[in-house]
Formats: sequence, structure tokens, C-alpha cells
Amino acid sequence: MNLRHIRRARGFTLLEVLVALVIVGTALGASLRAVGSLATNSAGLRTAMMATWSAENRLVQVRLARDFPALGKQTFECPQGDLKLVCQEEVIASPNPMLRRVEVSVFDSANPERRIIKLVQLVLREA
Repeated sequence: MNLRHIRRARGFTLLEVLVALVIVGTALGASLRAVGSLATNSAGLRTAMMATWSAENRLVQVRLARDFPALGKQTFECPQGDLKLVCQEEVIASPNPMLRRVEVSVFDSANPERRIIKLVQLVLREA
């Protein structure tokens, strides 16, 4: 009996090894999916941040011009870093004739139907 007990204590059975490999494989697969998801989210956040900068830049230009913007819509390129972005500015009349609503939407030039961000500001007519 003692001899049989000593032989069993020397190592793992094939079944134990296979179960351990399945557990490790599952954990590694989940880890790889998580890393891939983080990389995708990181790229999306970077694009959103760059698009926000483009829209904010345009709104700052409108404020610094100190002109009451004309009604209408215009589209122009507004690249940030290596991203090719397109901005669309729309000036809309408000119920108060002293205010105009300026909306700046930013699109990816590679996918122009997908709006990344839209920022809005009101511009006051200076007396």
C-alpha cells in the first residue's frame, strides 16, 4: 500500500494537466480580448479628443472675430495631427434677435456620414 501511495504522489495525471491547460487557455483568451478592446477604445477616445479640439478651435475663432456671424452653413477641413477631419459649421437664428446659435460638427473624412462630435455656442451681438 505504501508503494502505491508513493507512486501517485509523484506527479499529476493526464486529466489534471488537461484541465489546468483549459483553465490557463481560457484565461489567456479573455486577457487577449480585453487588451484588444482597450486598444480599440483608446483609438476611439483619441479620435474624439482630436475632433473636440477641432470644434473648440473653430468656436474660439468665432468668439475672437467679435463679429455677429451670418446665417448659413459651411464645410471646411479641420485636421488635427494625423487625422483628416472635416468640420461643418451652421449658424442658426435664435428666438432672441441678439443671439445666434453656432453649431460645429466634426466628421472623419474617411467616413463622412459618421459625426464624431457636435459643439454648440451662442454668440451675442455687441451693441
